[in-house]
Amino acid sequence: MNLHIQLFAGLVDLFGTSVLLIEIQEEHIAIQDLKAQIATRYPAAAEQLKSCFFAKNQAYAGDHERVTASDELALIPPVSGGQPVLYEITHELIDVGAVTAKVNHPNHGASLAFIGTTREMTYGQRTVLLEYEAYTPMALKTMEAIGQEIDAKWPGTLCAITHRLGKVAIAEASVVIAVSSPHRADCYEISRYAIERLKQIVPIWKKEIWEDGSEWKGSQTGPWNPLETPLSE
Repeated sequence: MNLHIQLFAGLVDLFGTSVLLIEIQEEHIAIQDLKAQIATRYPAAAEQLKSCFFAKNQAYAGDHERVTASDELALIPPVSGGQPVLYEITHELIDVGAVTAKVNHPNHGASLAFIGTTREMTYGQRTVLLEYEAYTPMALKTMEAIGQEIDAKWPGTLCAITHRLGKVAIAEASVVIAVSSPHRADCYEISRYAIERLKQIVPIWKKEIWEDGSEWKGSQTGPWNPLETPLSE
């Protein structure tokens, strides 16, 4: 059977459509199993799905409730007033303004966005594009861990990280790190800490694709050891 699931707000951006079509072999399926299938097919959305609820025929449905093709289905993200998702992984173009907006705070006088983009020339070799792959659930957890480290080192500051997967063309952003604080000095320190820590512990891999070949790139800043203590301030 084919299930047509209505999407709203940020889910439309995340999935790239306002109606998600899911083909299911069974004649009916439990909500929890449907969410699991969507997460498997769309790993970049797996983390955000955890905070979403299904509506069946315009009423919230529990995890064990079963749905069929005749039901009107909608996936409901947290309603207005919920906290923004600070750490995200996406296959879509990154909206720098949207990431930066997550760290806006009335008591912060400084904000900074670091944007990592695909560079065309590296040591005389022309890159055609980059391709990123991730162990998505763990990548999101380690990005959150970086945020916790930052909160411990710089209390009262904010940090949001969005990383892109898949093919990233020349000059397009692969990662955006936005930070804010009452004073500008902390912003510079936090931004550098976040990108260096991301490269140290987050399981995201980059393939450089050239005109005549390609290569997966690992740590380029010395021996890789994700169990090392966090970088010093």
